[in-house]
Amino acid sequence: MNLEQLRGFVEIARLGNFTRAAEELHLAQPSLSRQISTLERELGSELFHRARGHISLTAAGEVLLPYARRMLADAASVRREMAEIAGLRRGRVRLGAPPSLCASIVPEVVGAFRAAHPGIELEITERGSRGLVSALAEGALDLALLASSDAAAASPVSLTRTALLEEDLVVISSAAQSPVSHGRAIALAAVADLPLIAFPRSYELRAATDAAFAGSGLTAEVVVEGPEMDTVLRFVERGVGVAVVPAMVALDRPGLRAVPLASPKLTRTVSLAHRADMAPTRAAAALRDTIIATADALVGSGGFVAKAV
Repeated sequence: MNLEQLRGFVEIARLGNFTRAAEELHLAQPSLSRQISTLERELGSELFHRARGHISLTAAGEVLLPYARRMLADAASVRREMAEIAGLRRGRVRLGAPPSLCASIVPEVVGAFRAAHPGIELEITERGSRGLVSALAEGALDLALLASSDAAAASPVSLTRTALLEEDLVVISSAAQSPVSHGRAIALAAVADLPLIAFPRSYELRAATDAAFAGSGLTAEVVVEGPEMDTVLRFVERGVGVAVVPAMVALDRPGLRAVPLASPKLTRTVSLAHRADMAPTRAAAALRDTIIATADALVGSGGFVAKAV
């Protein structure tokens, strides 16, 4: 058994297709098939059910998958640690964040970190908080910014979390043709009467806003449903409708007008997490310090952002 075989096995399991996995790994498909056949002979078990157009894991494959992911993550950690023997001149850090934070705090963090550590490569994964918790558990991420209070509860491993800030959810509209008054808080009932652009139902943010409307006995007038964060912001800028978003998303966007929700306010806590049983590498620790400093600066700027209690 070797790392190349395990890497091929994990990619096939992720994609459900030998050809696509071979493309991701920059291998010829027959070479990947031989690797997997050799691995199966060594283990004495078939790992995949092979059917035309469909590949799925056998019972043996299901058992192997978490071990394979952990072994690959451990190997990557060894490589990163060896690269850091010479200091923070080279290395790699994997950071995960939800789309809303990739559109707000993450660019600030990346800019500051790259200026201080130009030799460190950053890999950014954009995913919902629950998916990020799973990636941390699998060893696929070093750090993750989480934007929900309960996502870590379902983690199969213990996570160390640091609360960074608490931010309001605000209502955004087009600055050029806004249906809401500048600077004045808007009631949730008034938002329900406006054309609303709604996020995918898999978003924690969508679940929070749906619960707020339902809790107040309101039904929102959804005109567009399902776009990702960047698309929602563009739709709002062009006057298609309004949206309920985290406050930081609206910073430095002159095409948007943001107003707070009237009582009861909706807020969310942003936290930084890593696996409790894996000490951050020096590069990951440096990125963690940059994230905390960036969050502190955002809190100091005021607006709708306040330090978490």
